[in-house]
Amino acid sequence: MFTGIVETLGEIVNIEKEAENVHLYIKSTFTQELKIDQSVSHNGVCLTVVAIDASVFKVTAIKETLLKTSIGEWSVGDLVNLERGLKLGDRLDGHIVQGHVDQTAVCKDIKDADGSTYFTFEYDADLQNITIEKGSITIDGTSLTVVDSGKNTFSVAIIPYTLENTLFKKYKVGTTVNLEFDVVGKYVKRIMGLGQ
Repeated sequence: MFTGIVETLGEIVNIEKEAENVHLYIKSTFTQELKIDQSVSHNGVCLTVVAIDASVFKVTAIKETLLKTSIGEWSVGDLVNLERGLKLGDRLDGHIVQGHVDQTAVCKDIKDADGSTYFTFEYDADLQNITIEKGSITIDGTSLTVVDSGKNTFSVAIIPYTLENTLFKKYKVGTTVNLEFDVVGKYVKRIMGLGQ
């Protein structure tokens, strides 16, 4: 369980393929505080730490994870948003995030505003996920509020601090991101009969 508050940016220093799995080696500022079997959110994807070597830790993504996330597009040198699991008793500064990516989306527009930046994303509506105006959305592991909700699009407004300290500073039109929809939205979807 996570909160969607990104702790730090990690750097992918190596990628190894083994059968249908992908092993990722991540360099981060909190690696020495990690332990084997610990869950870490990588751009919103919950992955288990399987090895640690100095400032680099290793995680493995299986086929199912690769099919539903943007991991297959990651390259050595890329940065990823990182967050360690929520401790019982911690403040929930973002919202409840499971680390289970529902689907990906593509950045369609970026606009500078007076003190913030608006990002618009488009996703496949056939998967029957929905956003709710003023509801929560997790984009690459970052907890955000939906400011404009459409059938298969939505926008978020990013404050300068978030822009500087997450991957949002790297996004361009065409960037693929991981989405985890709000658990409340998922509940609404079920009671409205929009899917299971």
